[in-house]
Amino acid sequence: MLTISELLVAPNTGAFYYDDQLAIRRGVRLNGFTLSGKPLTPGFARVRIPAESVSVGLVLSDGTVVWGDCASVQYAGSSGRDPVLTPGQMCGLLDRRIGPKVAGLAAMSLIPNCQKLFDENDGSTLPKSIKYGLSQALLRAASHARKITMAEVITEDMGLAPPVQEVPIFAQSGDERYDNVDKMIMKSIDILPHGLINTSEKFGYRGAKFQEYVIWVAERVRALGGGGYRPALHFDTYGWVGLGISLNVVEIAEFIADIADSVPDFDLAIECPADFGSQEAQINGYADIVRELEALGSSAKIVADEYCNTLSDIRLFSDNKAGHIIQVKTPDLGSILDTVEAIKLVKDAGLGAYSGGTSAETDQSAQVCVHVAVAARADMMLAKPGMGVDESITIVRNEQRRLLATTRHKFEKEVRA
Repeated sequence: MLTISELLVAPNTGAFYYDDQLAIRRGVRLNGFTLSGKPLTPGFARVRIPAESVSVGLVLSDGTVVWGDCASVQYAGSSGRDPVLTPGQMCGLLDRRIGPKVAGLAAMSLIPNCQKLFDENDGSTLPKSIKYGLSQALLRAASHARKITMAEVITEDMGLAPPVQEVPIFAQSGDERYDNVDKMIMKSIDILPHGLINTSEKFGYRGAKFQEYVIWVAERVRALGGGGYRPALHFDTYGWVGLGISLNVVEIAEFIADIADSVPDFDLAIECPADFGSQEAQINGYADIVRELEALGSSAKIVADEYCNTLSDIRLFSDNKAGHIIQVKTPDLGSILDTVEAIKLVKDAGLGAYSGGTSAETDQSAQVCVHVAVAARADMMLAKPGMGVDESITIVRNEQRRLLATTRHKFEKEVRA
């Protein structure tokens, strides 16, 4: 039987940066690529700092080493998320608390291994970033031991249908909000562009600049994409509908409906239209916006993100229909098994399940998340990591197509037999 022998750790980098969301909302100045201003969130020495990660490796008894990457989100420490951790802190925790427990574990046993290593009966809690990276490595170990794809390990262990269905890919532009849209259109991405509407300048007086941008994106799709290409339009406004218009849910819904009416031949989704200040207020506010949009007869959708971090958070948002689409932000869930459960929860509630994540992740975590999203049949998944668009699309789309070519071949072979 193939077993795990020992644990390795390697300090590494994330693909993008950590940004102090609170400081950005209070007002900072773009200075080249840096953000000038006073950091306000604990853990931030500056408003923008390089994202870091830790690669965690499991040495198997046949000499193979499988890896996963511990990573945090771009806006770490905000809206109830775990704070920024340094690689030194993460390496120390892995060495002390995980290293002594891995020797002799059966490599093929994903769920039991996660249960043992993440056991919190002693009252201590592992950071989500460590659970995230370690569960990736455990999934790769099980895949290697069983000689099947990571997606197949998940479907076998969690009682899901074979992974043969493609998940639509969503790309985000970062601050290159125009050139990167062209890249997305040229590569026929399914959902675009995010837009990074995170300042008053980008939103404009009562949303005028934002609406101009939405109309420009739609016109650009028509001009470059051809008649048969109609991606869904998904914009993250980082609470600026509430900040720039009102926190009155009727006014928020009317604004979103008006935006949707300006691009009538596109499906429109608005992520984080408002920040109501607490989880309870966020759930109540989003549920009200959903009802107001329905009353207006609008097809526009809102996407929950802030205060919707853990599996229990996602259950609350889903049960209360606090959004049309719920982002399952993978590093915030911790274990990839919780990501699978979260996607199932959202879909069972009749809502759209968005397997998200962050630009601050790595190539390794992005590849694993493709297998998770396909196995759980998410309704969309983020092209990640980074903000370069080309790189993230390549990593996620190519991994998905390799995976599906493998699993469909197996499925068709079984059918022919």
